[in-house]
Amino acid sequence: MDDQGKRVAMVTGGAGMIGRAVAVELASRGWSLFIHHTVCDGREDQTLAAIEEEANRNGQAVRVACGHGDLADADARDLLVEQALDGFGRVDMLVNAAAPAGEAVDLLEMSPEAYRQVTDTMLTGTLFLTQLVANEMVRLVEAGQLERPRIVTVNSIGAYTTSMDQAPHCLARAGLSMMTKLFADRRGEHGIGVYEIRVGIVTSGTGDPVHPRYDTLIADGLTPIRRWGRPGDVARAVAAIAEDYLAFSTGEVINVDGGFHLRRL
Repeated sequence: MDDQGKRVAMVTGGAGMIGRAVAVELASRGWSLFIHHTVCDGREDQTLAAIEEEANRNGQAVRVACGHGDLADADARDLLVEQALDGFGRVDMLVNAAAPAGEAVDLLEMSPEAYRQVTDTMLTGTLFLTQLVANEMVRLVEAGQLERPRIVTVNSIGAYTTSMDQAPHCLARAGLSMMTKLFADRRGEHGIGVYEIRVGIVTSGTGDPVHPRYDTLIADGLTPIRRWGRPGDVARAVAAIAEDYLAFSTGEVINVDGGFHLRRL
C-alpha cells in the first residue's frame, strides 16, 4: 500500500478502553496508527482486531504498527518515537491516552513510592514523550513534510477535583493540564495545535465495583447529562481535533464530562 501523504497518529495506552476507542475511531477515518502498549499481555491483539474491523467497515485501508514500553523509562520513550518514525516517516498527531497507574491511597498515608509510581508514568513519562514528539514535529514542519500537526492529551476531571484516595493522580492530572498550556505556547509558532480532553465519569462496565454508587449519583443529578460517559464520547472529541475542526484554537480544554465542570446553584 502506498503510504504517501497518509496521516499518522501515535496513540499511547492502546490497550486501555479510551486508547482503544481513539485508535478505532481514527482508523475509521483513514488514519494510520502507531500504538503504544505498556506490556505484551494479549490485549493489543484485541485492539488490532477492533481497528481492522472498523477500518474494513468504513472502507479504509490503514496501516498499524505497535510498540511496547514503560513511558517512565527514557530509553523506552526514545525507542517508541524511533519506531514510529522508522515505520511511517511522520507523526501528524500524538494522542496521550495512557491509562492511570497505581493503587488508591489515602492522602495522609501516601508514601513517596506510591506518589512516584503514578507521577513517573502519568506526568513525567507523558511530558518527556510529548517533548520528543513535538521536537520531531517541528523538524518535519520545517522540512515541509507536515502541516498542522496536533498533540492531544486525554486528561480527567481529577485535574481540578479533589479525591482523597487519589492524591497522586490528582497532582499528576493537574500537571498534565499545565503541560498542555506550556506546549501550546511554546510550539504555536510552528503551527502545532495542542489540546486537552478532560474526561468525566466514564464507564468501564457494570462489573466495576463503584458502578452502583455512581449510577445513583448520576441519576440524582451529579452531571446535567444524566448518563455515564463512554469511551466513544472521548474518541469522537479526539476525532474533531484530528479532522482540524479546531484549527484556530490551541491550549484548549475540551470537557467531555456530561457537564460536570459547570458551577451550579
